[in-house]
Amino acid sequence: MPLIRDRNIETWDAEDVAAWEAGGSKVAKRNLIWSIVAEHVGFSIWSIWSVMVLFMPQAVYHVDAAGKFYLVAMPTLVGAFMRIPYTIAPARFGGRNWTVVSALLLLIPTVLTLYVMKQPDTSYTTFMVVAAFAGFGGGNFASSMTNINAFYPQRLKGWALGLNAGGGNIGVPVIQLIGLFVISAISNTAPEIVCAVYLVAIAVAALGAAFFMDNLRNQRSNLGAMVEALRYRDSWVMSFLYIGTFGSFIGFSFAFGQVMQINYLAGGDTAAQASLHAAQIAFIGPLLGSVARPFGGKLADRIGGGKVTLYVFVAMIFAAGILVGAGVLDDAQKGAPSGGQLAAYVVGFILLFILSGTGNGSTYKMIPSIFEAKAQGKDGWSREEKAAWSRSMSGALIGFAGAVGALGGVFINIVLRASYVGDAKSATNAFWVFLGFYVVCAVTTWVVFLRMTSRARAGEHVGRAPEPVAAG
Repeated sequence: MPLIRDRNIETWDAEDVAAWEAGGSKVAKRNLIWSIVAEHVGFSIWSIWSVMVLFMPQAVYHVDAAGKFYLVAMPTLVGAFMRIPYTIAPARFGGRNWTVVSALLLLIPTVLTLYVMKQPDTSYTTFMVVAAFAGFGGGNFASSMTNINAFYPQRLKGWALGLNAGGGNIGVPVIQLIGLFVISAISNTAPEIVCAVYLVAIAVAALGAAFFMDNLRNQRSNLGAMVEALRYRDSWVMSFLYIGTFGSFIGFSFAFGQVMQINYLAGGDTAAQASLHAAQIAFIGPLLGSVARPFGGKLADRIGGGKVTLYVFVAMIFAAGILVGAGVLDDAQKGAPSGGQLAAYVVGFILLFILSGTGNGSTYKMIPSIFEAKAQGKDGWSREEKAAWSRSMSGALIGFAGAVGALGGVFINIVLRASYVGDAKSATNAFWVFLGFYVVCAVTTWVVFLRMTSRARAGEHVGRAPEPVAAG
């Protein structure tokens, strides 16, 4: 049994089977449950402005469609950078302590959002500053994953990290469902109800972490490991590919509702009707993308992460092609989009959500496999030393790739904004950019992780680590 003093665990060895079976598993499970709760709330607050823009008719708030894309991009940008310090915070301050603090920090963006949404004449700059504070929620993922990674033995990390990551990601569709309920029951004039619900949720997460989580006092910061991991070319390639998978997931999660709202307005809906119709659809994509994540990792276990990731990007090219086709027809008509075109938009985006979720699982599956293969070249090292190095490098890169990948969400919203303010004033040009980017990602995956590794006769290592890792 670990030595526990006032929620501080002085010694913890998850690989000690006897200690694990004697009670360590229950301690880890208790921490996992409340870590999921806290991360779930964090993801919801991170995406709160994807819901708030549905409550902001231009005639009342004086923010046009282009300005709304910047509003939802701002939390993504801040959250991406917050993931770096959040990665090392659990080791520095303690997992329990930091979970409580990071949960309470979510009160700042929630209270500020509640206040400014009741002040329609608030300046656009103020809206942007308030949206930036929602980036706190984006950092929660990194600290939560790092903390739970330390609690579980290698043989169970995939299961534990998969639950932690999936439970967090589902916070995106949940807050969108709450927004849908409010719009359906009351109208698009009561955004404060969404904020009030999350003030309660934040309190529950903070209190649960305070009473039921623990600090691991022998946990070490992986900042040095992060620096070492970035010396390898594959680390940068994986971070780039994660822009295409997780960046697509989080970017479309924030932008999907806004794109559909614009199309419904063009189709003749009132502002209230467009908000309701967009909210009825917006949550479906993030929900399916979150559910698809573990299946991507499991499929990568069977046929290899490199192959699954390549297949995902090829399929994303075709999904983006559906959006391009619908956009071209829409632009040619220069009028209200038809029912068929709206259906094509929905199908294209839903496919991109499912595929990006699958790619999240397969790309993160590749990371430990890459370093496992590199560890085999460490001559003179014992098996234990190689395994420890591989785990350290993998954990560090998971945090860094998560930060870089989140920047893809910023890219998506900026490109959409530029497309809507251009001469065409539609999203078609943005869809072309997305399609081209997925082509680059597919070629990169093939060249680096399939063609070159095949020549080096090391293809069997990529994506086939014995310990599954699911994160995002």
